[in-house]
Amino acid sequence: MKQGWKFTVGGLSLTAIVLAGAIAQTNSWKNFKLRSVASAVLVSNQTQQTLDQTLGFEKRREDSANARINLTELLSGGVGQDGIPSIDTPAFDTAEITPFAAEDVVIGVVINGEAKAYPFRVMDWHEIVNDTVGGINISVSYCPLCDTIVAFERGETTFGVSGKLYQSCLVMYDRADDTLYAQPWATGIMGEKVNENLARIPAVKTTLGSWLARHPESEILSTRTGHSRNYAEYPYGTYYTDENILFPVRNQETRQLHPKAIVSYIWEADGETPKNEFSGAHLQFVHEVLKEQAPQIVELAGRSIRARWDEHLETVITEEMDGTVIPSSTAFAFVYAAHFGDE
Repeated sequence: MKQGWKFTVGGLSLTAIVLAGAIAQTNSWKNFKLRSVASAVLVSNQTQQTLDQTLGFEKRREDSANARINLTELLSGGVGQDGIPSIDTPAFDTAEITPFAAEDVVIGVVINGEAKAYPFRVMDWHEIVNDTVGGINISVSYCPLCDTIVAFERGETTFGVSGKLYQSCLVMYDRADDTLYAQPWATGIMGEKVNENLARIPAVKTTLGSWLARHPESEILSTRTGHSRNYAEYPYGTYYTDENILFPVRNQETRQLHPKAIVSYIWEADGETPKNEFSGAHLQFVHEVLKEQAPQIVELAGRSIRARWDEHLETVITEEMDGTVIPSSTAFAFVYAAHFGDE
């Protein structure tokens, strides 16, 4: 998706296959890389199968009988496993030396009194950071195609980017056993831990300035990642605000919002495992709506919870009635419809 993609299909490079079409469809050269990869992986079923072989997924396809999803909807994102490299030995800066500005968007996490911020400008290129915060081993994940944020306890393993997409969203993998996880569900969809749910922790999308005002001692993920990337540049062109959804997604006929409208959603899986569907309680809150309203008391899985707009962090916070924060994720509006079935 971002860089390093170059595959051969039937003797022809994917670059050659999609070049003319991609240039015709793109609004700018900044969008060319993303659009050309999206076009390439959707050329045909035969091309998809060839890509699967190239990207080393034959063994995983042997587990198809137990997969939570329809594997025809598990698409290549244009790179192989770890083609988008996670950050496994993260370095951090203080507020005094970080190169990021107050208006830069970050993911904020606090565990046992230790606060850290993970700038989108780094996460756009790496998508997963394996870290330890407050003595707890965690992974912080971000999908640039979906604007979804899921942080969770990782135990003694690390997580990486599989190179696959489900409903246009990040599919992570556990390096200990190769289980694939649909990031917006935080659920295993294929492999040893299929149908198991990750232990999520709260993470908030906000600006660095707002985060540091509340957590002045917070560390900020550094650009010293060990990889050569232009962290000053957004690698997806106009994607964040335009109407384009580059990969196939379902249930869009029910969506009333702009596809890139920002929502926050909460979800709790139950014990059921229907094929290709989430099972459990879930709700979404539209940012532009909730910030004009008083806190909302709603029902989730048989109990009352509260959703409110945090004016300082400029985001939706969901919490139990005693104030305990409930893990949630921001998302583009198209993601909630595709993964949870309604708006």
